[in-house]
Amino acid sequence: MSSSSGARPRLPIIVAASLLIALAVGNVIATHAFLTEPYPGQNDFMSRWEGVRSYWREGLNPYGERASANIQERIYGRPAAEDEDPGYFAYPFYTVFLLWPLAYVGYAWASAIWMVVLEACLIGTLIVLLDLFRWRPRPWLLGALLLWMLLNYFSARGLILGQPGLVVAFLQVLALWALSRDRPWLAGGALALSTLKPQMGFLLVPLLLLWGLRWRRSFVVSFAVVWGGLMALSFIAEPSWFGDWIDQIRRYPSYTAFGAPVWIVVQHYLGAGDVAEWAINLALYGVMLWAWAGVLVQGREERLMWTVVLTLTITHLSAVRTATPHYVVFTLPLIFYCKRLAARNRSGGAWIAALLGVLFIVPWVHFLLTVEGEFEHPTLYLPVPFLVLAVLWLTRRMWWRAGPILTATKSSVAP
Repeated sequence: MSSSSGARPRLPIIVAASLLIALAVGNVIATHAFLTEPYPGQNDFMSRWEGVRSYWREGLNPYGERASANIQERIYGRPAAEDEDPGYFAYPFYTVFLLWPLAYVGYAWASAIWMVVLEACLIGTLIVLLDLFRWRPRPWLLGALLLWMLLNYFSARGLILGQPGLVVAFLQVLALWALSRDRPWLAGGALALSTLKPQMGFLLVPLLLLWGLRWRRSFVVSFAVVWGGLMALSFIAEPSWFGDWIDQIRRYPSYTAFGAPVWIVVQHYLGAGDVAEWAINLALYGVMLWAWAGVLVQGREERLMWTVVLTLTITHLSAVRTATPHYVVFTLPLIFYCKRLAARNRSGGAWIAALLGVLFIVPWVHFLLTVEGEFEHPTLYLPVPFLVLAVLWLTRRMWWRAGPILTATKSSVAP
């Protein structure tokens, strides 16, 4: 009896997993047949995939001239002109390990698989956030949230470009969820993998690690093991990779039209110089460090989630370069506010649906009215992070009163 009763709970899980696998496989096949085979694209993924393929299939340094020539041949059918994006690999070397399986299939299939992975990351981000904030919306509202998550401008652009930033946003959210559920080993591993795009977490990672040193040392150990392992494997496989990578990063500003939002406002529109840009960035960092001190020095645990979101916001305002698909991470504060709205108002569901409608329509209209050839208008980078920054500051006490999300439990507190 015990063996049969123990097997029964596994049956729904097996059935659900089988259905999800079948759905994913069908999605890949359909995406390949109707999108990636007849209409090759996803240039943000193309550069990474060709660099990975060049390494595993041809033994080339993914940062080297021959691999870069392979990438440009894929994108343009020829070497890139001086005024064109050279499509450099430009990611940490351990990308070659993470994308290794896709190096052995053709690009149409690889990009189809990658698009389905990105869709899964978007859905996963939403599901994890709903559980993080312990919000169970009604089925119709959950459906609206899922559709919005896949089709809003920032998500859709990320899918079209094959932007790895969607994976990074999911991993960052997963790390926060894992910490909230006292799973520090999962949290550390997810945060380590999120360094795939360092500019998306160059402030978040040190914040969480400093917090972990005080409250969750197993989380810090997990991060160190995974990230250290990736770095060690990278140096073993390609000893010169770090210098080669830094060299490509240094070239990045020479072929990108726009920097981060602060740069766009200060230098592109106001015509001020580097000093003015750095003055604003330092002011933002000052506010951020004040928030960090409240959590790390004063031990105000109830401020941690607000501090995390503030740190992410300042990251995307001040990084050397950001991309609009990175703004998917701002789904985190959106879900917090939606839950609060649903809890305070009987017609909260209708208000949330209206809010989702506005957040869907406005960026798409903004894009369609301002697009210049194949490029986004720089104003598209501005509304979301500046608006989130203002709302976060005005509602900071709401976040603090909501109580801690990432709590330190007895099993994980450092002695």
